[in-house]
Amino acid sequence: MTLPLISAALATFVFAAPVAALADNSVTVGGVTLVNKGRVAVGRIPANLRDKFGETFGSGSGMSIDTKSWVRNADGSYKGSLWLLPDRGYNAVGTTDYRPRLNSIDVQLTPVAPGATPPAGKEQSGVDAKLASTMLLTDNKGADTTGLDPANGTRQPADGMPLLPQAPNGKISLDTEAVARLPDGTMFISDEYGPYIYRFAADGRMMSATPPPAALLPMRNGAVNFASNNPGPGESAPDPKDPTSGRQNNQGLEGMSLTPDGKFLIAVLQSATRQDGGDSSPTRQNTRALVYDAADPAHLKLVHEYVVPLPVFTDAKGKTAVAAQSEIVALSPQTFLMLARDSNNGYGVKGDKSLYRSINVVDVAAATDIAGSQFDADKPVAPKGALDPSVKPAAVSQFIDINDSADLARFSLHNGAPNDRNNLSEKWEAMSLASVQDPKLPDDYFLFVANDNDFLTQDGFQVGAAYKGDGGADVDTMFQVFQVTIPGLSAK
Repeated sequence: MTLPLISAALATFVFAAPVAALADNSVTVGGVTLVNKGRVAVGRIPANLRDKFGETFGSGSGMSIDTKSWVRNADGSYKGSLWLLPDRGYNAVGTTDYRPRLNSIDVQLTPVAPGATPPAGKEQSGVDAKLASTMLLTDNKGADTTGLDPANGTRQPADGMPLLPQAPNGKISLDTEAVARLPDGTMFISDEYGPYIYRFAADGRMMSATPPPAALLPMRNGAVNFASNNPGPGESAPDPKDPTSGRQNNQGLEGMSLTPDGKFLIAVLQSATRQDGGDSSPTRQNTRALVYDAADPAHLKLVHEYVVPLPVFTDAKGKTAVAAQSEIVALSPQTFLMLARDSNNGYGVKGDKSLYRSINVVDVAAATDIAGSQFDADKPVAPKGALDPSVKPAAVSQFIDINDSADLARFSLHNGAPNDRNNLSEKWEAMSLASVQDPKLPDDYFLFVANDNDFLTQDGFQVGAAYKGDGGADVDTMFQVFQVTIPGLSAK
C-alpha cells in the first residue's frame, strides 16, 4: 500500500529501541510517542450488496488506500478511494469456484473530533463507502483463478512461474488476504494457500509469484501440498489433514505491506509454522515476518526474517490462547503495526464477546535475523512452541484496543451480548493509513480498519446460486476509523 514517507532520522533512530507502553492510548519507541486518539468515524456497506458480476460483495481481507486520491474538503470532510480485497468467497461447507477479485471503493469520510460523540442517529454514517468497480484476478495466461481448495493439485513450474496451487478444475487456487499497490498500478497480493506473494498487473493478470522460504511451504508425505482441508464439491480431504511442516491450514501470509518509501515489502505468517508449534493454540505463538527488497518488483529478494511473538490472552475457559495476526501496516523496514485477534466471537458466529482484538506495534530492530539460516530449511525455530535460545524475537506492544467499550459506545457499537448487528463481527483483517492533512496536526493520520464479513448474508448469490449464510445473520462490511499520531511521517 502507498503511505507517506518516513524521514531518515525516524527510520534510523525512532525505531531503534524496544517498544514500551506508556499509557492505554499511546506507545513509545526510541523516545517518540505514537498516540491513539480513538475512533472518529464508522460506516457500513450492506451485507447483501452485489458487484457488477451479480455476486455477493463481501470484502475486507485486505485494504490499500489510494493516497493520491485523498483530499481534505473545505468543510473538514475527506474524499478518496481505496482498494478492498475479499478472500475465497462464501464457504460455510467447503470451498467454491469463486473467482478472486479486487474491489475499488469511493469513500467520503466525515470524522468527529477525537473523543466527541456523533449526532444522534448518525453514529455510523461517518464513512460513506460506495462500490465503484470490481476487477477479476486471472492467472498469467489470463484464465480465471478460483477460491477452490487446491486439494492435492499443483501446476508444475512453467513460463517463469514456480510450482503453484491448482484446483481439480485446472484453475490456480487463490485465498487472497492482503494487497499492496505500486505507483505504476501493479500490485502485490499475499495468499494463504501458497503461502505466496503474487504480483498482478493493473488489469488483474498475474505477472509473477514469489514462494516463501522452504520452512513455510506446507508439506505432506515428503512433498509440497497446498491443500487447506476445505475440499469443494467432488474434492477429497487431504491425507493427513494437516501439513507435517510449513504453514498450518488457513494460516498463510495474512498480513503484508510496503514500507512508506516503497523499497521493502513485509509479509507476516498468520501464526507459527507446524514445526514451530503451529499445531495447537497454546504453542503457535512464534510466527515469522519476511522482509523483501522490492526494488525490482518482478523479482522480490528476501533480505531479512524475524520471529514475531503473537499476543497471548486467557480465553473464556481460563486457558491460555494465542491471538493470530490478521494484517500489518509497515512504518519502516523495522517497524509495523500488527492487528491481532481471537476467533469465533462476534456478530455472525456463536460466541458473542471477543477477549482480544488489538493493533500492536512490532519492532524488529533488536531481533535476530534468521533469513537464510537453518531455520529456513529443516531446523525448527520454536519446536513445540519453545523459541530457540539463540534467537531474540521482535518486541511487541499494544497500541489500540479495538474492544474498548467506552470508545465503541460513542458509535452505538459494543463487544459482547446482545449478539446483534451492533456487536463487532469476528474477523477484522484490513488496515490502511491516510493523512489528516491538517497543518496544525502534521503527524496525525486516519487508520482505517475493516472486517472480513465472510460473505455472511441472508440474501446472497455466488457461483450461480442463491444462498443464506449460516446462523441467520447479515454481517455488513464495516469500516472503523481511528485518528492516530505517528511522529516523523511526512506527506509525499
